[in-house]
Amino acid sequence: VQLQASGGGLVQAGGSLRLSCVAFGMSFSDFHLGWFRQAPGKEREFVAAIKWRGADTMYADAVKGRFTISRDNAKNTVYLQIDSLKLEDTAVYTCAAVRFRTPFTRVPTGGLDYWGKGTLVTVSS
Repeated sequence: VQLQASGGGLVQAGGSLRLSCVAFGMSFSDFHLGWFRQAPGKEREFVAAIKWRGADTMYADAVKGRFTISRDNAKNTVYLQIDSLKLEDTAVYTCAAVRFRTPFTRVPTGGLDYWGKGTLVTVSS
C-alpha cells in the first residue's frame, strides 16, 4: 500500500491550494481517509477526515469553514481544498487511511493503518 500526497507549495495568506493524495495497492473505497498536519516544532494534528462511503466528513475546529475534504473512489484519490490560508496553516500535510471497520470517530486519534509521505504547505504574509 502506498499513499502519495501532492499539491503543496508556497502561497500567500488568504490564498488557496488543493492537496491530492493518490492511493495504490488497496481497495480504496473500503477505507476512511484522513488528512493530518505537522507544523515546525509541533506535534502532528488532525485536520479532516472522510468516511469510506464519503457521506460523512469531520474537521478540526481550526480549519472548519476553510478546508474541504472530498474523495473520488474511481481515481483512488482524496483531496483537501484549502481556502483562506493563514500563516498558522504552514505545515507538512499527510494523508492516511484506515479500514472501514474502525469507527470513523477514531480517525482523529491518528491510529490509522497506512500513512503517506507529506507535502509541504508554506503560507507567507
